Amino acid sequence: MDTSEITSFVKVVQAGSFTKAAENMGKQKAYLSRVITKLEERLGVRLLDRTTRSLSLTELGREVYERSLKVLEGIEDIELTAQRALGEPSGTLKISCGTEFGMIAVSNWIMGYLDKYPSVKVEADYTNRVADIVHEGVDIAIRLGELSDSNLVAKKLGELKYGLYAAQTYIATHAISAHPLGLNQHQVIKFSGGIHSKPWSLQKDKEKIEITGDSKLKVNNVFVARDACIKGFGVAKLPTIVAEPALKSGQIVQIFEDWGCPRTPAYAVYPSSRYMTPKVRKFVDYAVNNFGASK
Repeated sequence: MDTSEITSFVKVVQAGSFTKAAENMGKQKAYLSRVITKLEERLGVRLLDRTTRSLSLTELGREVYERSLKVLEGIEDIELTAQRALGEPSGTLKISCGTEFGMIAVSNWIMGYLDKYPSVKVEADYTNRVADIVHEGVDIAIRLGELSDSNLVAKKLGELKYGLYAAQTYIATHAISAHPLGLNQHQVIKFSGGIHSKPWSLQKDKEKIEITGDSKLKVNNVFVARDACIKGFGVAKLPTIVAEPALKSGQIVQIFEDWGCPRTPAYAVYPSSRYMTPKVRKFVDYAVNNFGASK
């Protein structure tokens, strides 16, 4: 048994199909099928139950899978020892991040990181699905909001700042009162899900209020909310980095600047700090140092 067989078996299990595993590894589906069949014949046991639509681990297959993960972790630890001696990132860095924040910030971090460390390759998955980073082989997941209890290690990268914005065309036809509670009689562009679906919380000194308002439009995408705000559909709460281009061009203006919106923390989550490779550590450091451009 060689490590390529073990790696192929683990990748097939993590992908959930031969087709997806072949795409991820840049291999042919038939090749992976032959490798797994050869491995099963070598061990004398069936590892996977296959159907035309799905595959699943047998009882023995799950035990072999768990042991295979430990073997690969041991190999990675050996590689880590060599990398630490060199001190420079290398290999492939697998990143998972939300689609919107990926477009707002993570893409820029990846480009800058690749420019700085040309020996590294990056595989980035932009998805709003919460990845199982241990079983999917993800090195780093970038997540927004407070984290639930976990055995994973989390490093806070920074916080996203928010503001309230409206188009001049909206303000011209909808009088903005001196106090933000007046927004409860306005059209507000609401989010239909996620961490910002609750009423807007605002605070000035010791005064705290909530804005509900009426809404003709509910969306689950910050860029759609910004565009709707530009077109005058109502007041929107936006990350400052998303609003900034439209603000500078005069398409929208910020209102109630002296009232603060709660900030959203951003974290890098990874399996273990004990085995943190240089490629992971350097990316986390790069993200922290460059988070200021994402506020």
